[in-house]
Amino acid sequence: MTDITKTGKIKVLVSREELKAKTEELAKRITKDYEGKDLLLVGVLKGGFMFMADLCRAIDLPLSVDFISVSSYGNSTVSSGVVRILKDIDYDITGKHVLIVEDLIDTGLTLTYLKDLFMAKHCASVKICTILDKPSRRKVNLEVDYQGIIIPDKFVIGYGLDYAEKYRNLPDVCVIEE
Repeated sequence: MTDITKTGKIKVLVSREELKAKTEELAKRITKDYEGKDLLLVGVLKGGFMFMADLCRAIDLPLSVDFISVSSYGNSTVSSGVVRILKDIDYDITGKHVLIVEDLIDTGLTLTYLKDLFMAKHCASVKICTILDKPSRRKVNLEVDYQGIIIPDKFVIGYGLDYAEKYRNLPDVCVIEE
């Protein structure tokens, strides 16, 4: 990879093996908790697509899948706090058990917005699953039902996470060392 390495070196923060192990652990809990329920996974695009695919394959239940695309970052490394829906879900979620699948939660503003939005559509339940979590950055009180790996307050790339729409394809979660 070039570009970003002009200003620093890419260092692995969370390895692909750690990501796989945590995903399988979360999937087992979700499989147990949603047995016999009408489960809809809603992946948050774009960053959540890799985790969503891995999680979906690891859950041992019949389920449905949909996606929503939101923006609160633009091309910045800091959330603006303003959530814009770029692509809404396609399904009628009335009466369904919705599990929002996210790549990274930091301030919690986007997920609070999405949870409130889905609850207003009369779901049976709305819960949140994330592979990466930065609780030190929370600006709101947000319950993360299926919490993945807690990471420090650093800007990360890889495993679906980007910097200006690049580096999503890195198989590990990485930081840039200056």
